Amino acid sequence: MHTQKHHPQLFSFEFYPPKTPEGTASLQLVQSQLAERQPDFFSVTFGAGGSTRDKTFDTVVDIQTKGIAAAPHLSCVASTKHSIRTILQDYQDNGISKIVALRGDLPSGMMSAGEFRYANELVGFIREETGDHFQIHVAAYPEVHPQALNATEDFKNFKRKVEAGANAAITQYFYNAEAYFYFIDNCAKHGIDIPIVPGIMPISQYTQLFRFSEMCGADIPRWMRKKLESYGDDRASIQAFGLELVTELCQRLLDNGAPGLHFYTMNQSALTLAILDGLR
Repeated sequence: MHTQKHHPQLFSFEFYPPKTPEGTASLQLVQSQLAERQPDFFSVTFGAGGSTRDKTFDTVVDIQTKGIAAAPHLSCVASTKHSIRTILQDYQDNGISKIVALRGDLPSGMMSAGEFRYANELVGFIREETGDHFQIHVAAYPEVHPQALNATEDFKNFKRKVEAGANAAITQYFYNAEAYFYFIDNCAKHGIDIPIVPGIMPISQYTQLFRFSEMCGADIPRWMRKKLESYGDDRASIQAFGLELVTELCQRLLDNGAPGLHFYTMNQSALTLAILDGLR
């Protein structure tokens, strides 16, 4: 019922640009461990400020020179057509052929989103400027974007991104597989047949997970929240429970036709590797 046709199961891993020399050294090790799993690509998140943009670029080029496809995030926020055109040219010059195109969140205090208001406008611009050079991934929200008017409008927005030229989608993380399956069935009803890869967030600690989930609209089911709360500061128990839960989720998604998994690694490898090792 939920199968997405003809898409081989591929894994990808997401990092954020390190801010310190120690962070850079640590990320190099994490990348080399995850590279052994022969991922489809490594993606790198993107900050709206100038220095974080540079760090995204440096991290992406470093990954690409090591022989793994890199997919930089590109955001509408505070972007002009000229700045995006320049970035696209730089990426093309460095052999980058994948991009994750996002609307992005406005930094606090910033009133204007720039020349692109929505991700579908950014996707359309990338296609106008570079034709089919880039494989473009966009975001999908099975549990509805936190700033969306409602679920129907959110889905229409997703469809616009696909029609503008997206090749694939990566979802916000979730712990309720039914939300993903419902989203996939809805896509099939509306003639959307690009691969929609579930985003997976390993669980390492509860407070951080709770904070992230509040911000990005990911639902932590009540039973799961209560179980995590019951462990208090016992991090080993939280990780053991999280590992079992997320591995089971991943297995169920793959068994039911998910085209792969995209791991939000938080620049760590241990939990992601453990989940992969636990899959049948």
